[in-house]
Amino acid sequence: MLKFFLFILFLFSNPVFAKGYDVFGFGFYDVKFDGSETNPATDFRYERRFDTSLFEIGPESYDFFNLKPFAGFELTSDSASYFLVGVYLEDNVGKLFTGDTSNIIFTPSIGVGYYDDGDGKKLGNDIEFRTTFELSYELKNNNRIGISFGHISNANIGDKNPGVEILSLSYQVAY
Repeated sequence: MLKFFLFILFLFSNPVFAKGYDVFGFGFYDVKFDGSETNPATDFRYERRFDTSLFEIGPESYDFFNLKPFAGFELTSDSASYFLVGVYLEDNVGKLFTGDTSNIIFTPSIGVGYYDDGDGKKLGNDIEFRTTFELSYELKNNNRIGISFGHISNANIGDKNPGVEILSLSYQVAY
């Protein structure tokens, strides 16, 4: 299974897909706002986001409805690892609310991947799903600084499904 995800990452790294962002993030793994976290750790994340539309799910005149692929991995300070592929959408927040372009970008995403808990939180299955909501600020050089909130769980396909939330900061390099 791990070889499959590495193959997908290699496939999407092909220069034919030469637009998008390399995302470097770090954050808090198993963050709970009520203090009930059981396995807090530091989360390190890398994603390659491609600017190649897989298909459109809405009006052609509006870019938000273009599903685009990403591939990446997350590692935690307690040796958990997660390799995933998925799709994301992007929208300019100013354009969304006022019709005028701004520097704030909204990026929701969903992915599926292979999870190895290492010494970290047991999530109940090797196959896990991740949903993430991100807001980023686009700099003059087209790079971005972002903050995201993500959730990883197995969608009840395992014996247990405790899930984990991740709050992270990222620096996104345009390529």
